[in-house]
Amino acid sequence: MSAETNSDAEFAYGAGHINPVKAANPGLIYDIEEAEYVRFLCGQGYSNKLLRLITGDNSSTCNEVNNGTVWDLNMPSFALSTQRGKPITRMFHRTVTNVGSPVSTYKATVVAPPGLEVGVEPSVLTFKALGQKQSFIVTIRGTINKTVLSGSLVWNDGVYQVRCPLVASS
Repeated sequence: MSAETNSDAEFAYGAGHINPVKAANPGLIYDIEEAEYVRFLCGQGYSNKLLRLITGDNSSTCNEVNNGTVWDLNMPSFALSTQRGKPITRMFHRTVTNVGSPVSTYKATVVAPPGLEVGVEPSVLTFKALGQKQSFIVTIRGTINKTVLSGSLVWNDGVYQVRCPLVASS
């Protein structure tokens, strides 16, 4: 699959083929809590009535403090959109949990699409135990001059390769 021949790029094939054996032992996971989805729904303009209907919690409320965006969700993907030719900078805060080797060091490898600069800080995550969490920030800067730009971030410890798609569209 190539973005040059398939205009849907990452949208067409996601993070890769499903391998049930590898899926049962992924190395790193991106945990997400209900509160993150609540902040996202609040940021999308959901009323307290709709929010309570979805969560089943009559105490759920939206306010300015808990309004979130799709970029705030702790997901193993990075997507942004902007107007063609307009410079953009977006930061994604993510947290991963080690479910692979108890002692491991993951190094980030980025395949950045042309026209975008992608930084990962820190670019090395060191774990000393199973269940340990580490946070990082992905910063994407540049100008989108095509309909879709496609790339990836891969966390690799020599045993596990955790691939996260990166897509920018105009």
